[in-house]
Amino acid sequence: MNAAQTRRLILMRHAKADYPLGVPDHDRPLASRGNREAPAAGAWLVDNDLIPDYIICSDALRTRSTCAWVLSELGEKGPTPYIDSRVYSASVAELCSIINEVPPTVSTLLVIGHQPVLQDLALRLASAESDEESVYELAMNYPTLGTTVLETAHPYSHLDARDAKVTHFVVPRP
Repeated sequence: MNAAQTRRLILMRHAKADYPLGVPDHDRPLASRGNREAPAAGAWLVDNDLIPDYIICSDALRTRSTCAWVLSELGEKGPTPYIDSRVYSASVAELCSIINEVPPTVSTLLVIGHQPVLQDLALRLASAESDEESVYELAMNYPTLGTTVLETAHPYSHLDARDAKVTHFVVPRP
């Protein structure tokens, strides 16, 4: 990929999770609503021609389940996700460092993770050229399945702050 080509970073919060008694946070499954709604996130990616060629997913059960639903909509176009245990408890700086490790050959990267780090990272990376309404919406609320799309000409290894233009913030629901 030429350095001048646009790269896309998609930050997606997991679908609605359940809170079963006695289950550690890391092992919380998706709620019925989460299982119903998660495929819509994958369908939205397909409908908007935002097919990731690389996926980084937290190792928490609810993110892995969300990823499976997204992949079910991507079909054969979907890559094998990289399940990264560091994403679960990452700070903004740590998640940015994980993204900095992504090879420059990746054109569209999907990160499936948690709040508040996804919202905070999206705001940190948002450049002055970002869509104002999208930035406002993601700053106000980042609900389950909240999805931010950012575009940049920089390699992922150079992303740090104000390096990417927010083009979309959506909450795909059926």
